Amino acid sequence: MRKPVCYIVGAGPFCKQGPQPQAGDLLIAADGGYEHIKRWGLRADLVIGDFDSGAAPSHPHVIRLPREKDETDMLAALGQGRARGYSCFHLYGGLGGMLDHTLANLQLLCAMAQAGEQGFLLDDEIAVTAIENGSFALPAGLQGRVSIFAQGGPAQGVTLRGLKYPLADGTLAATFPLGVSNETTGGPAEITVRSGRLLILFPRALSARL
Repeated sequence: MRKPVCYIVGAGPFCKQGPQPQAGDLLIAADGGYEHIKRWGLRADLVIGDFDSGAAPSHPHVIRLPREKDETDMLAALGQGRARGYSCFHLYGGLGGMLDHTLANLQLLCAMAQAGEQGFLLDDEIAVTAIENGSFALPAGLQGRVSIFAQGGPAQGVTLRGLKYPLADGTLAATFPLGVSNETTGGPAEITVRSGRLLILFPRALSARL
């Protein structure tokens, strides 16, 4: 059964392919992400941000954040989704653009994996997710490059099945990019880590099936 999804749209580079919320989902605009949501012809359920690049939009549900704060607008939006009971998050407008914000959003994925949540960071070409002490499956028919990186220390018991370059019970170091530029083979694939955390980059086409 499909989990309800909290979609969070940030102000980063514009994604032509936006989300398709269903009943029970939540759509949050993180600051300038509100403009992207309008371009997609969607309506945000909530708008949150410090609005340092312009005035807050006219919306019935706006949360204004201080400009000097410890958390990013995307992290604050994530907190609002969590407070409403969501544990599956799709983040748009958070890749590319400013490198520091991209890195911050990759950290968010790792934090979600650590908390037992499911998170995806999306642009028009790729999707990124993180897993910790678990597995992630790629369906048959997916075409493109898959890269896997250890995060926060060594990842042990890494097994890659169904990819061009398989691995059985291996170890990936957080300081050596051994898992870069693997490939799908057309069939189903699975990525498993027994102990540790992995960031996984894969073709965006899969996101429609999540």
